[in-house]
Amino acid sequence: MPEALVALESAVLTHGLPYPLNLETLEALEEAVREEGATPKTIALVGGEVRLGLTPEEKARLAQGGADKASLWNLAALLAQGKSAGTTVAATAHLAHLHGIEVFATGGIGGVHPEPYDESADLVALSRTPILVVSAGPKAILDLAATLERLETLGVSVVGYRTDRLPAFYAPSSPYPLPARVETPLEAALLFRKAKELGLGGVLLVNPVSQGLPYEEVARMVAEANRQAAREGVFGKALTPYLLRRLGELSQGETDRVNRRLLLENARLAARVALALSGLE
Repeated sequence: MPEALVALESAVLTHGLPYPLNLETLEALEEAVREEGATPKTIALVGGEVRLGLTPEEKARLAQGGADKASLWNLAALLAQGKSAGTTVAATAHLAHLHGIEVFATGGIGGVHPEPYDESADLVALSRTPILVVSAGPKAILDLAATLERLETLGVSVVGYRTDRLPAFYAPSSPYPLPARVETPLEAALLFRKAKELGLGGVLLVNPVSQGLPYEEVARMVAEANRQAAREGVFGKALTPYLLRRLGELSQGETDRVNRRLLLENARLAARVALALSGLE
């Protein structure tokens, strides 16, 4: 039976959380995958080379700051320039598939922002990369309806894990219905195999966090954070980290606790799906 591998993104280490929480969280994610019987492969760029699995020294160095953030549009340049970088969902999915890894666990995917033309590369990457991505839905600061429409347009297979509604990251449910659901890791593995046979792109397996926040409360906090950003003139690349920081403040740290919980739950589910896939070989 082939080894059950789970890709993990390194942007959570380089850009997602402050030090040392970022390092502690990644270590916990890798351990969660191992506890389920699979092998974690955290993907990153280190000194201009792609790493599938990091040494303790490499993790510590990346966690302490100074690394770039690699998406698809700058991936080749960062490698050519010998840079170190954390990988986003788009870059992680691409590199995982390139190296034969079929399952990838993340927190939330990027998507369509309320601002015109601001759309994550994650969506196109999912549409053209035959990989199964476990996430807690799109990030809460996004336009969920537009993101779901774009996923449909791009032909991404969106599947609920024991849910008929799109999870909204911090919120386990939203008003938006899903086209399909599965009840077990084996059902998810079989669906992914069928998608590959059909020559389709990625499968987005959305996993509702077990203990989250009500959708309406998250929507209210996101609206308030956006109003504050507009008042302070925050826009562009600075907007997302600003909004996430404000959500943490508005929720008295609850969004950070939910974020860690959903990351761990997604890692465990991804490991179970990877094991089911290896059993089908």
